[in-house]
Amino acid sequence: MGQREHRRKSPASVPCAILTVSDTRDTSTDRSGRFIRQALGLAGHPVVEHRIVPDEPPRITARLRALARSGRARVVLLTGGTGIAPRDRTFEAVSGLLEKRLDGFGEIFRALSYRRVGSAAMLSRAVAGTYRGLVVFSMPGSIDAVRLAMRRLILPEIGHAAGLVAQGDRRGRDDRRD
Repeated sequence: MGQREHRRKSPASVPCAILTVSDTRDTSTDRSGRFIRQALGLAGHPVVEHRIVPDEPPRITARLRALARSGRARVVLLTGGTGIAPRDRTFEAVSGLLEKRLDGFGEIFRALSYRRVGSAAMLSRAVAGTYRGLVVFSMPGSIDAVRLAMRRLILPEIGHAAGLVAQGDRRGRDDRRD
């Protein structure tokens, strides 16, 4: 099956959760989280949760585990904490949970970023993958980085990725019944 056929068979609407990882942002200053919410809404994807989580790996992993258990979301989008500053620990929290990494997300994100910001793009630790039936995208906290990731990478493939993971999740449940 070709790419067009895959996209055609993908769900048009995917429930999503947004986690802004920050020690300093609040609802009034979370521009990146607001942009993600707006972009998802315009694309027809409902947001089932949007919250700000401190950049503390146990808090981040606890939230991801709770989202996976609840089954309300199929995609989780995290923004913030992907740099190399001492408090940037989102990468460690997320990458430690991923069952299958989507290395292309980080690679392509950094390549696209390089065209805009030059060598500073290599400082990003954007990462994506799957976790217990969820597709997880973790991107930097800057509004420009979020716009780039959402417009060029995530929104074009969100339905396709969620559909593939849902197929695997159903198969996994069927296998466990045997």
